[in-house]
Amino acid sequence: MIESPIARPASKARCSSATAMLAIVGLGVAGALAAIFTGGVAGPLAVWCLLPLAAAAVMNHGERLALGAAVSLAAVGVAALAGLTLDIPSPSPALANVLGVIALTTTIVGLGAGLVILQRGAGADARHHRQTEARLRQALNEQPHLLVAINARGRLTGAWGPEPAGAGGLGAGQLLADFVALDDRPGVQAAIDAALADGAAEVAFAPARDPDGWLALSLRRVGGGRLMGSVRDARAARDREAELERARADAEAQNAGKSRFLANMSHELRTPLNAIMGFSDIMRQGLFGSLSDRYAEYAELIHDSGGHLLDLISDVLDMSKIEAERFELARDIFDARDTVAGVLRLMRGQADRAGVQLRGLLPREPLDVTADRRAMKQIALNLVSNALKFTPRGGSVTVTIHADGPVLELVVADTGVGISVEDLQRLGRPYEQAGGPAQRAAGTGLGLSLVRSFAELHGGEMDIESRLGEGTTVTVRLPVIEHPVTAKTP
Repeated sequence: MIESPIARPASKARCSSATAMLAIVGLGVAGALAAIFTGGVAGPLAVWCLLPLAAAAVMNHGERLALGAAVSLAAVGVAALAGLTLDIPSPSPALANVLGVIALTTTIVGLGAGLVILQRGAGADARHHRQTEARLRQALNEQPHLLVAINARGRLTGAWGPEPAGAGGLGAGQLLADFVALDDRPGVQAAIDAALADGAAEVAFAPARDPDGWLALSLRRVGGGRLMGSVRDARAARDREAELERARADAEAQNAGKSRFLANMSHELRTPLNAIMGFSDIMRQGLFGSLSDRYAEYAELIHDSGGHLLDLISDVLDMSKIEAERFELARDIFDARDTVAGVLRLMRGQADRAGVQLRGLLPREPLDVTADRRAMKQIALNLVSNALKFTPRGGSVTVTIHADGPVLELVVADTGVGISVEDLQRLGRPYEQAGGPAQRAAGTGLGLSLVRSFAELHGGEMDIESRLGEGTTVTVRLPVIEHPVTAKTP
């Protein structure tokens, strides 16, 4: 069996301890026997009963010293008992004197050596403790933050490390509140109370002696109603946060200004486009006389282009109104089937030209909802248009609506190219598009973001599931069915 390097020292220590204990006990037995055979506790060798204590002192170990004292007392007791019960002759006076001198000398030398070793061991331990304490203090003083010990009353009981700018003489015996600006003292006291109750707290404050400074204090409870804290200079962090906040506010203000501008331009942009489409429609229908084939073709192109441009501008304006929080839903009660069926009829021609099968799975019973009719149409139109755009010839697009309690579910599933994981993370945000350059050029990137926004305005949500090469399924859930139909129990 392979012995681990950690186990070997422990095993050796156990062996050494057992050997020392056996040696102490052996010396006790030897001392007791020597005393017994030389006249008991009154004999010349009775002092050898103290050998276990001397040996334990030489070994310089607290537990062994206690064992040595116990063994020595036991040896004295055994020698005394033997002297009372056994009739052992005492040595001659001359021999007794010689043995007494030898025993006394050896015992004194042993005890003296033990005391010297104990003295040296105590001195070495004291030096080790002083060195350890000095290194610890040096480490505390050289670490980058100011560490403070605080009692439950908020008074400093210790401080180590460099003072941050503005701290102004934090030291033991002083109240922490004396170094905090008046306006920030309640917050600091609340942090102390929170740390005592919860175990940790953080707070930032301006120092009393430097109103322009900013310090951060992290507190941890260490038991006994005491806290340890770390004080650091937080001016750089505060300045960075302020700069980021200013940048965020500026960006939001610019974005809101852009949205307000586009929302206010709704009439100015749509009016000329409506005129272009109206006049081109009159021309292509020949209401005031027939046109040549070439002019009729141009009128048709003008009308189609104007309609496409109007749709793009409508998307941009709707999104701008939503971002500017100026879009208001015009709720009405209507049959959701009619809206979806109208979108299917509108997109049938585009599907046929693309060679894609467009199917609708609508319930037979009326599906009355309370929602914005135009927003509902826009949701279905944008989803079907996206599905057709990413479905190759020979594929299919299926539109399903059904009720799930008070929730209307609109599901548009296609067998198209699918969407990558990276694109899925971006889709749904304004002006984000997926697919290749051809698909990106065919829109503004607002279709799905408008769907998501219209769904959220109704209190609903949009979910997209897709894998490359396996198609895409978009589900919109709207809580717009006020009186859901429940099945009757027989």
